[in-house]
Amino acid sequence: MKEKLAAFERLLNIMDDLREKCPWDKKQTMQSLRHLTIEETYELTDAILDNDLEEVKKELGDIMLHLVFYAKIGSETNTFDITDVLNGICDKLIHRHPHIYGDVEVADEEEVKANWEKLKLKEGKKSVLEGVPNSLPALVKAVRIQDKARGIGFDWDNKEQVWEKVEEEIEEFKVEALAKSNKMEDEFGDVLFSLINYGRFLDLNPEDALEKTNKKFIKRFRYMETETKKEGKTLSELSLTEMDVYWNKAKEL
Repeated sequence: MKEKLAAFERLLNIMDDLREKCPWDKKQTMQSLRHLTIEETYELTDAILDNDLEEVKKELGDIMLHLVFYAKIGSETNTFDITDVLNGICDKLIHRHPHIYGDVEVADEEEVKANWEKLKLKEGKKSVLEGVPNSLPALVKAVRIQDKARGIGFDWDNKEQVWEKVEEEIEEFKVEALAKSNKMEDEFGDVLFSLINYGRFLDLNPEDALEKTNKKFIKRFRYMETETKKEGKTLSELSLTEMDVYWNKAKEL
């Protein structure tokens, strides 16, 4: 524990030095750091998907620096400091885990989630969906919305029911797509939402699944580009049938 506290104190001291002496660090604001923090978070998720634990360690360090940076900026206006931040999250965790720090008993993970959402409402939240950030990417937001609704019992009983809903939404989309109506986009959104719901029942994370497919497509497409270049060709010169030959080879790798 002493080593952990010493390492954290070292980071805090370095942050103080940088804020006082480095021209770039002195210039930063919460607003200027925001997009960099988002970028660092995506770099962390890439490392996690690649199962590159050494890179995960590095990216966690980058994010930790950003957290300390925000707290340092907050302390400069006497709004909050790192102590307030840490005590705040500790107090919240203790309050929202009465099955650990109180006398509440829970049977499983689902009861923990349900209690968590109920406690948030008691704290003054007007809706269980209030904790879903507006700026989340739509795919991630759909997962969080469904998760929040599930926490208070608004959910399907089984995955078979959800799959029936998926098929229903696909049929509705097909009707609107064939008619090229102005409802196509709405129905397409319903298809995606229901598929995400079905994935949740299978314990599949749609964001991870789609990103893995993205990476797989990129790898295969780059193989096609490389192989055609070796033969003095470019993809744009090939017919779709010719491209399929290279694509099928890429799938075998």
